[in-house]
Order: sequence, then C-alpha cells, then structure tokens
Amino acid sequence: MDMPSNRIITIDGPAGSGKSTVAHLLAERLGIDYLDSGAMYRAATLLALRRNIDPADGDILAPVLEEATLRFEWTLSPPPLFLDGDDVSSAIRTMEVSSQVSEVARQGIIRDVLVRQQRRIASEHPQLVTEGRDQGSVVFPDALIHFYLHADPAVRARRRVDQLAGQGTMVKLEEIIADIERRDRIDSTRSVGPLVRPDGAVDIDSSSMSIEEVVEVMVVAVETVLAQEGGETC
Repeated sequence: MDMPSNRIITIDGPAGSGKSTVAHLLAERLGIDYLDSGAMYRAATLLALRRNIDPADGDILAPVLEEATLRFEWTLSPPPLFLDGDDVSSAIRTMEVSSQVSEVARQGIIRDVLVRQQRRIASEHPQLVTEGRDQGSVVFPDALIHFYLHADPAVRARRRVDQLAGQGTMVKLEEIIADIERRDRIDSTRSVGPLVRPDGAVDIDSSSMSIEEVVEVMVVAVETVLAQEGGETC
C-alpha cells in the first residue's frame, strides 16, 4: 500500500486486547513504523521501581523521567525499547510492572511528559501505527483513522496467561482477570487521558477473532479511507 506522508493510524483499547501485536502486524502490512506507547508507560513504571520511587508519586517521578533516555531501536521489528541504554523490552512485561503501570499512567504530570515524547516521535516518523489508551482521543486526534480494539475480560485474561506461559511464567487465570478488571476501572475513570472510544473510531470486538482477522479488517478500513482521500492502495 502506498501510504501518503504525515499519516498516523491509532489503535486504542483496554489492557490485553492485543493492541501491541495487532499494531505491529498492521505496520508491517502497511510498510510503516510502529509505536507502542504503552511500553513507554511501562518503562516509566520500571524506572520508578528501579529508583525506589513510589509509582503513585508523580511529582518525584516526572523530573526523573524527563532526565531519563527512552529510545526505540527503529532498525528492528518490532522496535525494542531502551531505558538509559538498557534494553527493557522484557523487563517491562513482568507482573510487577503490569500491576502498577495504571497507577503511573493515571497521573497527568507523567502523561504530559510522555505525550510530548510520543508527538516528537511522530514528527520524526510521520507514517506511524501507534497504540495505547489515548492515542486517538488525546495524542493524535487528527489521525488518518482511529481504531478501538477490545474483547471480553475473560478472553483477554486467557490470552495474557498463554502469553506469559510461553515466556515460562505461570500465573493463575483468576489473578489475571482481577488485574485486568482493576486496570480497566483505573484506565477508564482517571481524570487525564482516560480510556475512551475515540470519536469516529472503527470499533472491533476481537473476542472471537484471530489476530490475522483483526489485522485484515484494519487493512481494509485503511484502504477505504485512502481511496476516499484519493490515495493509492495496493
């Protein structure tokens, strides 16, 4: 597909809905870059844990985060995330980080820091698939197209359990369901950048869909928008 310049595609949705995997595959299909904004909030959480900072204390964490170096390695796919030169792509996926990332992400002072960084990344990578909780509603409201990807909490929990098992980590399904429901509650009720369905977003319930089916729906939607704008599709 021939993507025009300065085009952003956003994918928002709750925890465990498959946004990261789908966004990466969609970016590959379109031949453009991929930004995992959630990884940045996870890195901020990991930074707090490593510096012995209370994840709920944004006033202390924000200036530390400002001074830290968050860098994606764009030559690799998916691009790993480096925190102060350390590849933290695996470290940010632990249950310790997952259980506290919503507490970090709910704080406006932290979101301000990372939203600025996300917009800077987009200025350097103007053809971008980006996913998170507020990419379409707050960070890039004028994107080419918005998607809202969601699934039943039990389905999301089972996927997460399977993912962790594949990494050698065994967890109880009940614990993951409780964690997902807690994160959904925090993410959807926070005062800054809450999880919402962006205006005009293409709504996709992936509960009974494969990853490939979700990506195909998105590709068709992007092709339709480009055709309406007079762009070329493959």
